[in-house]
Amino acid sequence: MISAALKALSDVLSPPFRAVLWKSLGLTVLLLAGLWIVLEVVISGLALAPWEWANTLITVAAGLGLFALAVLMISPVTAIFAGLFLDGIAAMVEVKHYPMDRTGQDLPFRQALFTGIQFGLLVLAINILLLPVVFLGVGIFAIILANAYLLGREYFEMIAMRHMPPPEAKQLRLENSPRVLAAGFVPALLALVPIVNLLVPLFATAYMVHIYKQISARSR
Repeated sequence: MISAALKALSDVLSPPFRAVLWKSLGLTVLLLAGLWIVLEVVISGLALAPWEWANTLITVAAGLGLFALAVLMISPVTAIFAGLFLDGIAAMVEVKHYPMDRTGQDLPFRQALFTGIQFGLLVLAINILLLPVVFLGVGIFAIILANAYLLGREYFEMIAMRHMPPPEAKQLRLENSPRVLAAGFVPALLALVPIVNLLVPLFATAYMVHIYKQISARSR
């Protein structure tokens, strides 16, 4: 896993990946900014209390809530857009590191878009559900474990589907579930670091190509 993580990190920071990186980050920032503006306009138009100080308090609390929501949505929103570029990233990694292997087939656009949206919403829902347990002693560990499972499962299967039908990709993941779960802890931990979490979907894509290649080689 360490060698795969180091290779993926060097891939993401290399010039060929920068165009995809900026596109993904740009779309993420635009969507979050648009959502922030819409919610800010809605909140500023509300007068929920007859006292000015109460309305000010409500506005401040709502602003803090919006900020927390924006931070929480960074990973799933980036995952949605990164799903659109997954095939391009995976293809570059395969050509660079595995030139003798057969290159995977790009997923149909509709399937890639649906998978990215589904995954992004799933990550958001799980993190919102687990948010209350952050204040408990095991809260942060529960979030890391959940994200390790989700990130490992989704990115591994998306990469595997470039080389085999979806049922076979799922079966391969199930047969190697401990290894895939362990691999998922790397992007799950990176997702906790502000700013760095913006890179997680692109990193996880490149990273899982290496993990898939390792598992596939052992299976053969």
